[in-house]
Amino acid sequence: MNEEHAPEGSATNLAAFRAQRLDEIARLRAKGLNPYPYRFDRTHTLGEIRATHGTLEPGSETSASVAISGRVMLKRNQGKLQFLTVRDRSDEIQLFVSKSVVGDEAFDDIATLDLGDWVGATGTVMTTRKGELSVKTSEVHLLAKALRPMPDKWHGLSDVDTRFRQRYADLIVNAEARRTFEIRHAVISSIRATLGERGYAEVETPVLHMEAGGAHARPFITHHNALDMQLYLRIALELHLKRLIVGGMERVYEIGRVFRNEGISTRHNPEFTMLECYEAFADYTDIMELTQRIVVDAARRALGTTTIDIGGVACDLTAAWPRKRMVDLAGEKVGRELHPSQPVTDLRKIADDHGVKWESRWGSGRIIEEIFAEKAEGELRMPTFVTGHPVEISPLARVDRNDPHLTERFELFVQARELANGFSELNDPVEQRQRFEAEQRAKEAGDVTAGTVDEDYLRALEFGMPPTGGLGIGIDRLTMLLTGVTTIREVILFPTLRPEVAE
Repeated sequence: MNEEHAPEGSATNLAAFRAQRLDEIARLRAKGLNPYPYRFDRTHTLGEIRATHGTLEPGSETSASVAISGRVMLKRNQGKLQFLTVRDRSDEIQLFVSKSVVGDEAFDDIATLDLGDWVGATGTVMTTRKGELSVKTSEVHLLAKALRPMPDKWHGLSDVDTRFRQRYADLIVNAEARRTFEIRHAVISSIRATLGERGYAEVETPVLHMEAGGAHARPFITHHNALDMQLYLRIALELHLKRLIVGGMERVYEIGRVFRNEGISTRHNPEFTMLECYEAFADYTDIMELTQRIVVDAARRALGTTTIDIGGVACDLTAAWPRKRMVDLAGEKVGRELHPSQPVTDLRKIADDHGVKWESRWGSGRIIEEIFAEKAEGELRMPTFVTGHPVEISPLARVDRNDPHLTERFELFVQARELANGFSELNDPVEQRQRFEAEQRAKEAGDVTAGTVDEDYLRALEFGMPPTGGLGIGIDRLTMLLTGVTTIREVILFPTLRPEVAE
């Protein structure tokens, strides 16, 4: 097979391409060969070979025997020599195939290999006269026959939607995509290391909830047949984790998938990954310090640096992150002092004067949040802790010890998007019931994102929860920040998409 690719989207050419490769499979089976063997005993990854032998002089041969495997990415035939570039997840290396070494029949079989095929090879490490690190092969085995052509090596998948829908194909040819998910893996590993060093226990809590709580979001609803009951896919991890604080576990965290039945955008996917952690005897100031520590450590471990590019500006993540109150940021944009204690009629007029829409069921605090979101949030490019959220929009946060209309809560904004949310956790069961009941009234008034009264959580609080600080970080958005991509679909392996339209 030559190196031509079937034109993308051409059903006729694809069918012919597959038929040709199926014929090749039939030929191999007729010879008694299995095109999909059960295993291959690899001794080295390609990265390990490069780490050990990457400094070999051009034209060198070694006695180092290796067995490697990878996908065929490139082929060249030069008479009695063949050169195959293979790639595993760690690196690429060339196979140097000489007819005089492998024999005529094996040489001809190797010549029938196609781009995209997985192969295993044994041989010795060498470099060509041009200095190309290679394996001088004694045997090459087909490990899996590819029936479809690879995407064009140079242009990849031309349609962005196809890249996300066929992530497996995107990863084959797109080095940037592979790098993005390497960083994501390193970020998650770093978070586990940072919290482990601080004595946190990683736990798992239910995905199916009887009450959709812990955040303002519209849930996905499902049904449990055996118990004949309605359940919700979790919209947050919070309430079960705080039950564990009540139980005395003191420092717990979970990295888990959460689900919100809402729109899709460059920042939002209906299912996404959250870190939530809770620490007894801490408050929101401790959690702000922990948040920066988590982000700085993730950058250092994933990128090897704590300085990243944000909109063309170098940002040293170790520098102090400013703390600004939401009411002050919103007030600056409308030229007025704003506070939730102000009459709602006054806040409505201020919103009207500045083109900010509001709803009749909103109180003063909710209107201030909307003014902030519309007028101030978009300018928060560098890491900034926004604090002092109104009580109305923070049903699980403690009232500020110096202002009964605000809460001890923060959101971390970077590049004009929320990256983290944390607070001093409300642990007074009587006040929490009042907040839940207010949420229930809002839901009954038409707010589909409002919560309900979670009686079991209130029962847990009545056993006593110590002073606690809590944090939630969006893993996808943190990965976006460190990789420099602009859409959440780039950092989720299989993002939610519209159904594929049959051609």
